[in-house]
Amino acid sequence: MPFADQLISVDCVEALAEVLSSVAPRRQWTATRAVAASLPGMALSERARAVRDALINDLPSKWSASEKIISRALADPAFTSWMIWPVTEAVASLATGDGSAVVFDAGLVLLARLTPRLTGEFALRTFLNTDLDRTLVMAQIWAQDDDAHVRRLASEGTRPRLPWAKRVPALLARPAATEAILDALHADPSDYVRRSVANHLNDLSRSDPAVAVATARRWTETATPGTAGRVVGVVRHGLRTLIKQADPGALALLGYGTADDLSVDGPHLHSDTVTVGETLTFDVTITNTGAEPVKTAVDYVVHYRKANGALAPRVYKLTTRILAPGQKLALTRGQKFVPLSTRRFYPGGQALELQVNGARYGYVPFLLRET
Repeated sequence: MPFADQLISVDCVEALAEVLSSVAPRRQWTATRAVAASLPGMALSERARAVRDALINDLPSKWSASEKIISRALADPAFTSWMIWPVTEAVASLATGDGSAVVFDAGLVLLARLTPRLTGEFALRTFLNTDLDRTLVMAQIWAQDDDAHVRRLASEGTRPRLPWAKRVPALLARPAATEAILDALHADPSDYVRRSVANHLNDLSRSDPAVAVATARRWTETATPGTAGRVVGVVRHGLRTLIKQADPGALALLGYGTADDLSVDGPHLHSDTVTVGETLTFDVTITNTGAEPVKTAVDYVVHYRKANGALAPRVYKLTTRILAPGQKLALTRGQKFVPLSTRRFYPGGQALELQVNGARYGYVPFLLRET
């Protein structure tokens, strides 16, 4: 992803000030112009908040006047892309801070008009934290909108664990609160919308696996011939975390057989020592010993050493196959130990094992050395 200075950049904010100045020339937009110079060194979300605060300072204190300015700006094609994020945040702050239910709803309507220019998903969190149920009613209306961007806002903005976004504790406490929205969108004709629904379902699976599986089962059972393919894709992607966690309900729903008719040989390490920066390579062979085809989910688990010396497992997807009776599946995989900003490696004893249809096999230790 591009860096913050390539998204909400100095040029981006200066362009925003020009758009606003063109639709409201009597206002000075002093704070908005000035904030651009303070952006270097800020993270992306910090930039969004800084520009939001500058906009609130420059916009009229009366909601109706601010709404008119932003609405007029929407007529300008230049009013688009990353400059929209802080605008949506300003809209959320002004609309929820007014205290009026009428203004609250008007803010949501304006947010939906802005979202096709970028997204309003982050600003929606302010509305959700202010009045969850009122916001969810509007999101259910958005789920029927003709614009896929608005329909996606209904799903994405209400995700329990939306990345980059502020948490909404009430959503985490009420896993079924967004059920009506997801029911309306899970077979949406837009892949853009369905990806959001799948990620939303995956969020739910982290909070309440039973709710996630029950929801996915209901979709599967009510799918029509015209929507079945879409639904299968959403369910498979939405339950991916539960499959890695070997959740019995998710495995059964997606048609993975038991491990009783599978013979697993491995993992066999090419070397029991690997150096930081190199790759650990291993082989595995899986055989269907039964009389019926078996849908097979093959994952592997790396037990990483932590700073305190304890081991912590992390599951990785290897492959998904349907094995015919007697069929053998031979696989070779390499796991890189290249340091990343999101993962630090601690030298010493680690371990590798397989996970096939939820069952673990072949816990094999290995040594990770420093360069």
